[in-house]
Amino acid sequence: MLAQTIRRLIVAVPTLLAIITACFFLMHAAPGGPFTKERQVPPAIEARLEAKFGLDLPVHEQLMRYLSGLARGDLGPSMVYKDKTVGDIIAEGAPTSAILGISAMALALLIGGGLGIMAALRQNQAQDYVVMALAIAGVCLPPLVVGPIVQLVFGVQLQILPTGGLYRDEFGLRYLVLPVFTLALPLIAIISRLMRASMIETLRSNAIRTARAKGLPEAQVILRHALPIALLPIVSYVGPALAGVMAGSFVIETVFQLPGIGKQFVLAAGQRDYTLVMGVVLVYSVLIILFNLAADLMYRVLDPRARAT
Repeated sequence: MLAQTIRRLIVAVPTLLAIITACFFLMHAAPGGPFTKERQVPPAIEARLEAKFGLDLPVHEQLMRYLSGLARGDLGPSMVYKDKTVGDIIAEGAPTSAILGISAMALALLIGGGLGIMAALRQNQAQDYVVMALAIAGVCLPPLVVGPIVQLVFGVQLQILPTGGLYRDEFGLRYLVLPVFTLALPLIAIISRLMRASMIETLRSNAIRTARAKGLPEAQVILRHALPIALLPIVSYVGPALAGVMAGSFVIETVFQLPGIGKQFVLAAGQRDYTLVMGVVLVYSVLIILFNLAADLMYRVLDPRARAT
């Protein structure tokens, strides 16, 4: 397992290099630039700014300059936010995005997993139909629609929860209830459907028939024998999904005005802040690689057949 982990990490290096290169050229191919404002900047000042950030160099030389900085652990300065580095901006937004993402995924695993198991044990019964109907609704309703609705109902009409923002001097769960619920809703829907299908297939397997033939209690058959096998598709899904929500849900953080990485990415893309966009893409890519690796390792722990390969 250690050797496989090392090989995966080594392979990740050229993958990250390809992602960075593609993103770098795409950003520079987009029209406009970090100093293209509604108010025209004098050409002399714009030329000095471009020289300061190396934008007057050919694109391939800018890329090599950026990669050399990455090799030293330097993500570069922000081209829009004065006296701030990309590392500082990401460090400021990372805790909010991490708390939001982990909370949403934990809620989705708890509720979605429970609903999926209940639907599988009550297949083709009323509980199963209700769970599947809710799952379809959760998938069909995007966060961009759910967010404003819950803001209107719970924040404006009922006035029991804040509609947005995050005040660190009064930090509490009440500021995260609506965004966490909105972010978790589609995850709950997907996980419940995956768990239902996986649990139904597992309960029909020969291993479960053997466990029941031995006279084991039904609760022990489900929790000890069926559940670890049924969790395998969930583990495969949670890896990249968790990386996505932890790197910052762009829609959720924008709708609820949360100071996370996602919101910074949206603003940076609109302002053509090349280095900040590159930094967020790099963080997102690293998280996907690491969580995919963690999911593969967890898969081996849960599935004895995978340990022999």
